[in-house]
Amino acid sequence: MFPSGLRVVTTTVPGSYGVSINFLFGAGSRYEDDHLAGASHLFEHLLFKGTKDRPKPRDIAESVEGVGGILNAFTDREVTGYWCRIALPHYKRGIDVIVDMVRNSLLRPEDITKEKQVVFEEIRSNRDSPPARVAEIADELLWPQQPLGRDVAGTVESVGAITRDAMTAYLHKQYIASNLVISVAGNVSHAEVVDQVQELMGDFTDGAPLPMYPAVDRLKGPVAVVEYRKTEQAHLSLAMHGLSMYDDDRHALSLLSVVLGESMSSRLFEEVREKRGLAYDIHSSFGTLKDAGLFVVESGVDPKRAAEALPVIVEEMARIRDGVTEWEFEQARELSKGRLLLRMEDSRAVASSIGIQELLRGQIKSVEEMVADIESVQIEDIARVAKRVIRRDKLAFVMVGPFKSATRFERALKF
Repeated sequence: MFPSGLRVVTTTVPGSYGVSINFLFGAGSRYEDDHLAGASHLFEHLLFKGTKDRPKPRDIAESVEGVGGILNAFTDREVTGYWCRIALPHYKRGIDVIVDMVRNSLLRPEDITKEKQVVFEEIRSNRDSPPARVAEIADELLWPQQPLGRDVAGTVESVGAITRDAMTAYLHKQYIASNLVISVAGNVSHAEVVDQVQELMGDFTDGAPLPMYPAVDRLKGPVAVVEYRKTEQAHLSLAMHGLSMYDDDRHALSLLSVVLGESMSSRLFEEVREKRGLAYDIHSSFGTLKDAGLFVVESGVDPKRAAEALPVIVEEMARIRDGVTEWEFEQARELSKGRLLLRMEDSRAVASSIGIQELLRGQIKSVEEMVADIESVQIEDIARVAKRVIRRDKLAFVMVGPFKSATRFERALKF
């Protein structure tokens, strides 16, 4: 850690020809009030528009793409990241380009005006996508009237109202030394990376970032929302509050999700798709946040068979609260360990993992420790955690498709 609070974490990957670089800031939709909704995402876009030394977007892109690299960024609820994957001989260029973007972005008024239009189209595109719209409504139901329940990109109205002064003020609050983790994975030494960062960012200023808005549980379920769309498929979500990244039960919930719907041998895939032919895609997933989490089952079904499919899905969700078989448990545990190990073969996944752990938890677990976490789960933990998470009073059901009422579906929401 630098005296300023800036942190650099690296993993050496011997024999790798590529280097993955992440600049991760504690910035995102959970730091924004209603007047700033979408600011983190808009700001992420704007850093690609030009700097003093690279005044055009093409200048920035060509600096990395000209040597075969990839440069991109993302904004989420708790993290904004700028990342680059680049060939080993050019990795210092990748660091230099991102530092330039972070420190020297011009934020020209004309670029802000233009990029807002781009963001508007991104928001509209998501609204036009039934699966994305289902997820958006589910968040609103799980966390009503708070930043956690908003679209990360904000709304057309909120983004349109953000001023340049608000953008620069946000920059000075969130883009500071102690709120930044630089993570690098590849066949490079930690000392070399630190030396370059020291040269480029040794004088990067610090301050006090905006606090994260806490998650507030206002859900009194079950709640059901149907949004009418004249679609060929009805897209549905059964969403529940999950567990935070600090909750010891999160590893058991991970295995529960695998058994229920994360593979071709999962219960939902077998019952809904293989036995009954009710869906092409049916899956479960979970996500963790600092003080909250999400557990969700999603699918796309024939509207004519939606009323048939929903009780089948709900029944499988209810049934897993009775526990899993020894075979299911062992398979889920081995599948989870195998996926983790394969994922850690990718330098970008490694850089992301160590960087986000450091930024959000202040602690980095080794792959061996993460495997041990999976192995620590006992078979009886699955039923216990299922009863804790899969609850009717904390259930949000969303359907986007050719229906005008949720009444026919509400009757099936019984555990």
